[in-house]
Amino acid sequence: MTTQQLKLTNSLGRRKQVFEPLNPNHIGVYVCGPTVYNYAHIGNARPAVAFDVLRRVLMHLYPKVTFVANITDVDDKIMDAAAATGQPIDSITKKFADIYNADMAALGVMRPDHQPRATDTIPEMIALIEKLIARGHAYEAEGNVLFNVPSFAEYGKLSGRNRDEQIAGARVDVAPYKKDPADFVLWKPSDASQPGWDSPWGRGRPGWHIECSAMSEKYLGPDFDIHGGGLDLTFPHHENEIAQSVCAHGNTGFARVWVHNGFVTVEGEKMSKSLGNVLLVHDMLKDAPGEAIRFALLTSHYRQPFDWTKRGIDDAVKTLSRFYDVIAQSGAGTGKIDDAYMDALCDDLNTPKAITELHTMAKAGRGADLKASAALLGLLQQEPAAWAASIKRDVDASAIEALIAERNAARAAKNWKESDRLRDALTAMGVTIKDTAQGTEWSV
Repeated sequence: MTTQQLKLTNSLGRRKQVFEPLNPNHIGVYVCGPTVYNYAHIGNARPAVAFDVLRRVLMHLYPKVTFVANITDVDDKIMDAAAATGQPIDSITKKFADIYNADMAALGVMRPDHQPRATDTIPEMIALIEKLIARGHAYEAEGNVLFNVPSFAEYGKLSGRNRDEQIAGARVDVAPYKKDPADFVLWKPSDASQPGWDSPWGRGRPGWHIECSAMSEKYLGPDFDIHGGGLDLTFPHHENEIAQSVCAHGNTGFARVWVHNGFVTVEGEKMSKSLGNVLLVHDMLKDAPGEAIRFALLTSHYRQPFDWTKRGIDDAVKTLSRFYDVIAQSGAGTGKIDDAYMDALCDDLNTPKAITELHTMAKAGRGADLKASAALLGLLQQEPAAWAASIKRDVDASAIEALIAERNAARAAKNWKESDRLRDALTAMGVTIKDTAQGTEWSV
């Protein structure tokens, strides 16, 4: 147990507060995972990386952390993909779940302690719905079961939406069988062509929101510490989770702290198929090391918008190369986590400030401390030679040697401006140079 206090911005109340766990000996975290019908894009990768850092920090501060992140494998988008490709739903979900896990592993994201799939948790969902009906918070209508939003007085507390905004933001058709326009589906009927399970209300499938309430309860209980996800999930998904879980268990606390990451843009524009700028992690890994993608994502605070740029990934590669050079030059040794660095992470996971502290350690030549500290960001844990190999690419050695010769001539003539220009040109090519008594050494 540490004496350092972790502060997190709790979306439930919209303020930064000291994290006070339900049980300091065992922290429970639930994060909304992917719906597996296609490749993950960089917007999907951001929460995976951000909450992986949160998990690492919690593991450093507390003796035990249980981290749960789900897989949604029953969804209308998945059914649409199956219809479009002619592939069975199970084949699509298995394929893309495996690809997602492999791509996130390449970004240094640890596998969850539990990664439940919606289709494996149907009995728990049905039981939860039955409790809601018994307590007067849900009702059956034409084979559907719906949550009655007016039955929960605190609905809207997380998102801060008023009654009109709740109805407009629900983005669902106001079916004639709804008691209230804001009511949302817990269970819906399936026809013969759709996946379905037997239930007290007939053959059907769960609504999206009930999945996470059931899966979090199964592995963490009705009350747990932290629930995470993207900002876009605040309403209606997370708002609905709170309503379901609290009402099913007689006003328990459910998740005590809600943590949300900001949106991702690409070169200043929103990602969209129409613009052709949806960046798939699977493709990005062909052009850049996973560690560099991870580093780039961590250069912005998790709560702030993040703009993905080509310059950003280039800078990430160069920075990591410098850090690995410091580690290689400092030799073996056991380092310690820097206090100022840890303070930054404990201040609402301030990764930009933490990276600044990594630069300070690197400048001081503290390679062992640099490596030990960076582990909490999931960085700098390779051997330096392995990192160098991951960024190695075909280069024109003769062109590099010629530029180095020009630079050496400029240095001999004390033409420092030209010398700096040539060094910058080499750096832009991904070339690292080192001046030694024996001459100038270079690597890529």
